[in-house]
Amino acid sequence: MRVAFVEWPDGLLPTGPAWDRIAAAVELAQPDLLITDQLPFGPWLAAAPRFDREAAAASVALHAEGLVALAALDVPAVVTTRPVWRGDRFVNEGVVIEGDRVRFLHRKHVLPDQEGWRETVWYEPGCEGFITADIMGMRVGMLICTELMFSEWARHYGAQGAELIVVPRATPPGSPCQIAAAMAAVVSGAYVISSSRVGQVDGGPLFGGPGFAFAPDGSLLATTSAETSLRVLELDAGLSRRQKRRYPCYLSEPVLL
Repeated sequence: MRVAFVEWPDGLLPTGPAWDRIAAAVELAQPDLLITDQLPFGPWLAAAPRFDREAAAASVALHAEGLVALAALDVPAVVTTRPVWRGDRFVNEGVVIEGDRVRFLHRKHVLPDQEGWRETVWYEPGCEGFITADIMGMRVGMLICTELMFSEWARHYGAQGAELIVVPRATPPGSPCQIAAAMAAVVSGAYVISSSRVGQVDGGPLFGGPGFAFAPDGSLLATTSAETSLRVLELDAGLSRRQKRRYPCYLSEPVLL
């Protein structure tokens, strides 16, 4: 399977010149699966310390437009996240777009609460479990941004047979996410591939760090850059299955006391 991962700009809109350039790059790359960054469209709401229902409604509407634009890219499968109402706040929901079908994958459990990332103000933690899904013939698990720091969930996905763990991100420069991704690959025996939000709009938080891909043995395969904002890799599910027979993947999951 050919998997594309990206770094996309903060404040991206699903129309206009920036989107046209992105769509052209995706069309040229012809991936089977595209992974976007976290909540890719419009302003980063969690920069604000107070929930704003009008801004929230606008983000829901913009991401609905964004999902239509992603579906129009003519990629067999696109993994992304979107805001979904739960009561008076949001959940951050991961989905896969397959043609005209949008399929649920995961909801973000761990929410940061620091300047620029007041996610506990805006979002409710998800209560759904970490379950793999079949996408284009591969077993796929999803971790949304901060969840990558908890390698026990990556290991849990590996025990379910995950061959790929996708990680949409929106992180500050200098985040230790590549260290966490390497460990996630080692303990799961799966590819770990992440797309990143970059840049800064209207005095909001500064996003940084490239998109990246790690092999099932924890070795770095490739990263994006400002010059190469989309990368494509051909994944070998057999490599993941073989890695799962090796240390430490073959060990049983520990019993938590």
